[in-house]
Amino acid sequence: MRRAYNSVLTLPQIQKCPQCDEPYRPHRVCPACGFYKGRQILTVEAKA
Repeated sequence: MRRAYNSVLTLPQIQKCPQCDEPYRPHRVCPACGFYKGRQILTVEAKA
């Protein structure tokens, strides 16, 4: 009975970023482009 709660756990929801169309978690800065709510929050350098 103690392990009955394990079946309720779900994976985090993933959305597409409106700026770069990369997947990201909601209510967080997009790790690919650095935008949050249409504003540039982080400066992200291109991967080499």
